[in-house]
Amino acid sequence: MLLPFQKWLPFSDPAPQTQLVHRSKMMSYDQALVWVTMILMLFGMVMVYSASISLPDSPKYANYTKNHFLVRQALFILVSLTAGIFAFRVPLSSWQKITPYLFVITLILLAAVLVPGLGKGVNGAKRWLSFKVFNIQPSEFMKLFMVLYAADYTVRKQEYMHKLTKGFVPMLTAVGVVGLLLLLEPDMGAFGVIVCIAMGILFLGGINGVWFGGIAAILVGIFSLVILLSPWRRERIFAYMNPWQEENALGKAYQLSHSLIAFGRGELLGVGLGGSVEKLHYLPEAHTDFLLAVIGEELGFVGVMVVVLLFYWILKRAFEIGRQAIALDQTFAGLTAKGIGIWIGVQAFINMGVNLGLLPTKGLTLPLMSYGGSGVMINCVGLAILLRVDFENRVLMRGGRA
Repeated sequence: MLLPFQKWLPFSDPAPQTQLVHRSKMMSYDQALVWVTMILMLFGMVMVYSASISLPDSPKYANYTKNHFLVRQALFILVSLTAGIFAFRVPLSSWQKITPYLFVITLILLAAVLVPGLGKGVNGAKRWLSFKVFNIQPSEFMKLFMVLYAADYTVRKQEYMHKLTKGFVPMLTAVGVVGLLLLLEPDMGAFGVIVCIAMGILFLGGINGVWFGGIAAILVGIFSLVILLSPWRRERIFAYMNPWQEENALGKAYQLSHSLIAFGRGELLGVGLGGSVEKLHYLPEAHTDFLLAVIGEELGFVGVMVVVLLFYWILKRAFEIGRQAIALDQTFAGLTAKGIGIWIGVQAFINMGVNLGLLPTKGLTLPLMSYGGSGVMINCVGLAILLRVDFENRVLMRGGRA
């Protein structure tokens, strides 16, 4: 028998245990996925504390305590887990119904960020809406809702996926509106992730290969044009190509050069947890965009590889769950699962590439690990939906209804 409170737990199987014995001994949820997610979040919290502990020594953070970012990150994780539990309890069919509304609401929030008095600017970019006690970053929400919207669109327009006007142009228009709002903030990193999500899901959904290749080439041209027409973006690209030139190392490539120094100091096993020198006001944004550099310095190549392998496992598992859902004729669920994998995988890859000097510097956080409330919460909700897809797969394989 189930205990009275167990029916409210998100992973409690509603079927009696006696029936489960006859049906299958299959778990009702993916324990490994839950554990990997928890490990990344808790590991991230430890590293955020390590990366931020010296920040109160600087004038900018003089009013902060040494535990400020640790306490807030712990609170973010608690709120994120609560949101994840509620997200898990929502059936995929309900997510599909409310997806258009979520997409439109997030578009409105992206526009609201640009309104004077509503949007909050940090380091020259207006990406947040301030609610006094906390801030929200609509671009983080758009990443998840673009996954859901693109999956729903692909299912609804399946018969038109080989046609340009009916199959691709409406989606291109939606992504274009989102991209315009993001470039006005500006937030080219988030725009890049969202484009990858939309294009990836359309490709998996069976869009015409010729149109896909053509539009991909056009998008590359648009990104190149945006960079060429923006002097500061162009300077950042040139600085990335030669970060050790004196004027670059002290200017546009300052973060990159110190990130590479951090990895160099870490070598194989690192200098030890808490022993980073670069976090002592040399490496800007060490607790957010450049958290991996601190991990590399303190825990070395081994620590970085652990993080890489954990993210690889999530990506691999997302595609396995998605493939299984599509085999069970749950196309929306399958594309959503794969879209979540693309989102987490692409963002993690870009962040790691920036930290390692493989890609130009962009303001993207490391999913689940970097400091920030909106990012951690929406990552957690996205993975909870992935768990829900897996849960419904298991119910269907037992012969029940999702």
